[in-house]
Amino acid sequence: MRFLMLVMTEPIDDPLPGEDDVEPWVQRHDASGARVFGDRLAPARQAKTVRLRQAGTLVTDGPFSQKHEQIAGLDVLECDSIDQAVEIARDHPMARLGVIEVRPFYNWQAEPSF
Repeated sequence: MRFLMLVMTEPIDDPLPGEDDVEPWVQRHDASGARVFGDRLAPARQAKTVRLRQAGTLVTDGPFSQKHEQIAGLDVLECDSIDQAVEIARDHPMARLGVIEVRPFYNWQAEPSF
């Protein structure tokens, strides 16, 4: 199964000690085959948000979210289960320094669930 791992910043006051360098995590999970793709994103201030409405197209500067959390990067994981994907996410430095969201890709073969 494929999972999207969104790596997000979040202001925190009490980070756990540990390794901050993401490269060992990348190398380990690339070598295992669990990490299919990943990359860091440019700062949120470089984002554009696009909305198409009856009144026309609205393009605004910055991210959609006005919260303190911002998406900093993403990884696509290939795992047997969401539990395995969560374990890989727990190993990422940003799990201590920010927030990681793990979400399965939509299963196009399954019955619609919405």
